Amino acid sequence: MRELRIHGHEPVVSHQRLMEPFQVPDADAVIHLAGLARVRESFQDPLAYWETNVAGTLNLLKALRGQRFLFASTAGVYRPADATLTEESVREPSSPYAATKAAAEDLVAWAARSGQIGAATLRLFNVAGGGDTDTTRVITRAVATAAGQGPGMEVYGDGSAVREFVHVRDVAAAFVTALETCEVGESTVYNVGGTSASVREVLETVEEVTGRPVDVTWRPANPDEVKVQRADTSRLRALGWAPAHSSLKEIVSDQWAALHR
Repeated sequence: MRELRIHGHEPVVSHQRLMEPFQVPDADAVIHLAGLARVRESFQDPLAYWETNVAGTLNLLKALRGQRFLFASTAGVYRPADATLTEESVREPSSPYAATKAAAEDLVAWAARSGQIGAATLRLFNVAGGGDTDTTRVITRAVATAAGQGPGMEVYGDGSAVREFVHVRDVAAAFVTALETCEVGESTVYNVGGTSASVREVLETVEEVTGRPVDVTWRPANPDEVKVQRADTSRLRALGWAPAHSSLKEIVSDQWAALHR
């Protein structure tokens, strides 16, 4: 909301349910952030994820004509690989959640190709900071553990696995950048990442920032776990975007401060 207003856009928040007949407010663009987004939960109830994330997106698209449409997707759509991922990397979702996002991406792309909308799909890597409450995410869980708000955390392997993290404020800026370059009839995909760091580096940074230990139970490594996942964000950077708040220390500091507001 703040980023949109800073750049001269007036956001209108819709609280309509995706599965009900959708009435689009008087707006020239729609940013679709709604949906179910827990990987483990999606294995337990995949049909609910397909109904909400796919059928719900379809229901929303049916109501659009001529608007620009921004869709929040996930890096989980990519085939797991120990490599830097570009927007052309192979998609091979490894969870029902990621599969629903990949399917919704296709709906959005075909709607744009038909000339119905202009589309930008943003594949978000590990979003953190800003007072995130989802403790299934490693930074959020580690900070909460340091604050004594959880039973501790489990780490599988030696903590050397590398992941890509991005501050929620940089994600908001990415949406504004994509919005301002989106054209009806076109469909573009963007990776949104910021800083690559290992799990052990996350734990060390949390302890440094908070001055408190993080209670960790170390478990045997998952043999199928991807060791390194990094994002190539050059496509989005070419439009002038850059992650200004996504250093590991700033993300952790922001999350820690949010717990004490």
